Amino acid sequence: MNIGIRLAARNPDTAPGVAYALMAALVILTCGHILSNLLRTMPAMAIDLLAADLGSTAQRLAALTAAYHFSFAICQIPVGVALDRYSIRNVALTLLVGTFAGAALAALSRGPASFLAAQLLLGLATSGMLMCPMALAAKRLSSSQFGVWSGLILSLGNAGMLLSASPLAFVVEQWGWRTGFWLAGFAALAVAGLVILIVPGDRPQQVKKSPALRAEMRTVLRLGAAPALRGIVILAFVSLAVLLVLRGLWVGPWLMDVKGLSRLDAGNVLTVFTVALVVGPALMGLVDRRIGQRRMLLLVTQLIAAALFVLLACGAPGMPLARAFAVVFMPVSFDIVVLVSIGLLVCVQPLIYAMTRQMVALENTGKALSAVNLAFFLGVAVMQSATAPIAASWGLPAVLIAMAVFLTIGVVSFFMLTRTPAARLRQ
Repeated sequence: MNIGIRLAARNPDTAPGVAYALMAALVILTCGHILSNLLRTMPAMAIDLLAADLGSTAQRLAALTAAYHFSFAICQIPVGVALDRYSIRNVALTLLVGTFAGAALAALSRGPASFLAAQLLLGLATSGMLMCPMALAAKRLSSSQFGVWSGLILSLGNAGMLLSASPLAFVVEQWGWRTGFWLAGFAALAVAGLVILIVPGDRPQQVKKSPALRAEMRTVLRLGAAPALRGIVILAFVSLAVLLVLRGLWVGPWLMDVKGLSRLDAGNVLTVFTVALVVGPALMGLVDRRIGQRRMLLLVTQLIAAALFVLLACGAPGMPLARAFAVVFMPVSFDIVVLVSIGLLVCVQPLIYAMTRQMVALENTGKALSAVNLAFFLGVAVMQSATAPIAASWGLPAVLIAMAVFLTIGVVSFFMLTRTPAARLRQ
């Protein structure tokens, strides 16, 4: 069955400049992705308070927050279909209203069960926040423009993690973690108002006989399993997972419990780390455009990042690097350098999206991107679930080493599965 895999570039790389109205629409839609990143990384800064307030433990809540990513991942399939069948504006509005409802439920939670329900709803509601601007860019821009704008969208969206660093630490210290969820919820309503005013409401062109909804959802899965995308999907499964699980869950406890920092000091370190995550996607897109060796660039950057995870772990008390320097643990300045380096190297999502976008026909753009996004966030959910018992049994250094192993396996698998003439043609 032909599911739209293509071996030739769909659009010419030469195209007129991006219109200001389209730029504004892309930026407004990306604000939803900012909120998504804020909400998924909140636990890193307040998981100890959440656990005490909800009558649970940090490890148990870490497992519960994985529900956000499972819900987020599962919804990539219907979201991808919806973006190809309906107005991107209407999809975005539906998701933003759901985000407000999920944030309100989280703020009102009184125990693990209600917090779990809030995480499931938030995962569902934010599942298309990245795909909305990506789909609009993929449908309206040339190949070269999309490569640049996908990096800009991811960089701007990662600014949401800046909000969950020092600003969230201040909010939590002053007014509690519930206020953070209320602020995110009302921000979602504000973005919805801007979407109504700025984002166009046109629907994609439909063929005379649209495929059945169930058939289109099966196409998302077939696209993800197709040989041309298989290696890309495997890399997607681990690359974003190690980044978001580190930033969204474990780096806060690492800095506060292992390195002894206060919440505000840890928030300041997270801010520096997150700046790297904001700069990283745009920088990676520019490097890819300059070098042109995408497959090799992905291999080298991810292997170096995996080594840095191990290096960070070795600086913990009693670990080899700390013993080598005859210190209790490596200083926080060492952690900052390593974290920033990881942030710059692991932000390869623009390259993965660009490779995916060129492999499918125009009518399957939303579904193909959602297949890759499914791999991204299913990987996050699986890795978060896997690292929680590792942390409980062997501690945070073991978590970092485990993530390094997962990343290495993923990137080596990607490199081997893309050793075909078709894959080389895509570079």
